[in-house]
Amino acid sequence: MGGRSRTLRRGEASSQPRVKSLPTLRRRPNHKTAAFNLLVLLVLGSALVTPSAHGQVVVAIVKVGDGPTASAYDPSKGEVFVTNVNSDDVSVISDSSNRVIANITVGSYPNGAAYDSRQGEVFVANDNQGNGTVSVISDSSNRVIANITVGLDPNGVAYDPAKGEVFVANYYYGTVSVISDSSNRVVANITVGGHPVGLAYDPAKGEVFVANYYYGTVSVISDSSNRVIANITVGDAPIVAAYDPAKGEVFVANFYSGSVSVISDGDNQVVANIAVGPHPDGLAYDPAKGEVFVASNDDSNEVSVISDGDNQVVANATVGSGLYGIVYDSARGEMFATEYTMDAVLVMPDGLSSATGTLGSTSSVTVESSVNSSSTGSSTTAAQSSSLVASSTQGRPTVGSNLPIFSVIAVVAVVGAIGAWVLRSRTRRTSRSGIPHISARNTCHSECRMSS
Repeated sequence: MGGRSRTLRRGEASSQPRVKSLPTLRRRPNHKTAAFNLLVLLVLGSALVTPSAHGQVVVAIVKVGDGPTASAYDPSKGEVFVTNVNSDDVSVISDSSNRVIANITVGSYPNGAAYDSRQGEVFVANDNQGNGTVSVISDSSNRVIANITVGLDPNGVAYDPAKGEVFVANYYYGTVSVISDSSNRVVANITVGGHPVGLAYDPAKGEVFVANYYYGTVSVISDSSNRVIANITVGDAPIVAAYDPAKGEVFVANFYSGSVSVISDGDNQVVANIAVGPHPDGLAYDPAKGEVFVASNDDSNEVSVISDGDNQVVANATVGSGLYGIVYDSARGEMFATEYTMDAVLVMPDGLSSATGTLGSTSSVTVESSVNSSSTGSSTTAAQSSSLVASSTQGRPTVGSNLPIFSVIAVVAVVGAIGAWVLRSRTRRTSRSGIPHISARNTCHSECRMSS
């Protein structure tokens, strides 16, 4: 579903013009463990001080590959496939154990993924340093069975079960490639708006909604003709989309507007604009609750929950430090959110209440580490995965009851001091390197307009 813009490794020169260069500061290896440990400390420290009435926000932290961004849920296997943009592989998480059971090498810079229920396959979009491809993974063997050439910098991926086709947004070409899942060949290329990223399939209308990041529009493609039938103006830098079948609406996250636009598929009109956290970068629809989860990164690292009944934000939770994609697991009633800066996936229940504001805990928080990287098309077993379980009791006492207040203050002070030290050191490295930490997609938007 989701996709991310082209990410350059540190020191790598882009082969594209400056307007198309989207570098990201690559984290130094010796800071990765410290960053991940900080996330664990934040979770466990918050578990000590959060009242039991708040409920649990993060139930597991799963360590994956380098730079996780997009993900896709496979209901037939109960697995979540996560693209790791810097390690060029896909981590497969079992939702029953919250462990990585396989790492599958794909093309370079995998940025988007979608599950094909008819074939039992996952389609993964790879930048491949300017030679865009889609890797096809069989979920029965966790091996790559095909590689398909598409446009330049493929990102978002969406599956159309009615046609047995996969739609892929090519960011630099301004096109969408249509792949037949029976032949694994491109059957059409459709021109849309500038820099398409996210896609959402609407089965009721047989249409694909395409978020055009540069134009601030959403293009609507009919899957019967493979033509654009409408263009809808939304907010600034639309980046990802999700379909709500109960309401017949499409939710679109606007990266720079800090908002979500709601489009009615009946008349292709925007019916609401909802303010969320800064830089929303991930969307997932929860049919059990009739809610849309919005992951915002960079500034707030906030997960906002929107009720589709009144298009109002009903809950906010601050988690992690670099949220990107988010996907819903219908069997478990859980959200899997990719945490780019920590190389992890956060597992959250879908029952967040409006009172929830921080990482809470009413049971155990499990921290799982990744299995070893595999060679092309191979996988490794969960036996290689180690875990750290930090248990807490049901009905944890609130602040001021059984837990001494000075212990609470000490925990908060230690966690805060560590966080400040890490952030200060990261800021110093950023100022010396001259490369912003956040994705340069965050700066390309204005630069692209100036260069046009």
